[in-house]
Amino acid sequence: MKNVLIVDDHWAIRSAIRFVLEKENQVSICGEAEDGFDALVKAAQLQPDLIILDLVMPKLDGALTAWVLKRISPEVPIILFTMYETAVDALAPAIGVEVLSKPEGFKDLVRRVRELLYPQNQRAGSAGS
Repeated sequence: MKNVLIVDDHWAIRSAIRFVLEKENQVSICGEAEDGFDALVKAAQLQPDLIILDLVMPKLDGALTAWVLKRISPEVPIILFTMYETAVDALAPAIGVEVLSKPEGFKDLVRRVRELLYPQNQRAGSAGS
């Protein structure tokens, strides 16, 4: 079972992400945070396997939070799940994160979480394609 930390300043978005990911058999939500500072503390405590991070948050924005997290745990994948996808597309590779658009919906998010957490299953599934 792989653990995911959800970071978003809106309770409804965190709940929606939790709802769709809890349907995944091998994904567990280890915690939630509502701003960047809270994310840094919880990531250190919970040691998640993946972090889903909003871009626009109070106290510490998602880009700076992601930059710090990548310095602390470079092996942990981070998905910036944001309304402002084009604003960070150029920045994302430099930080070392992926960017997914909230307006595109949760289907892409679930697919990408699955691919990042279980890449061996993706290769096995594509071998027959």
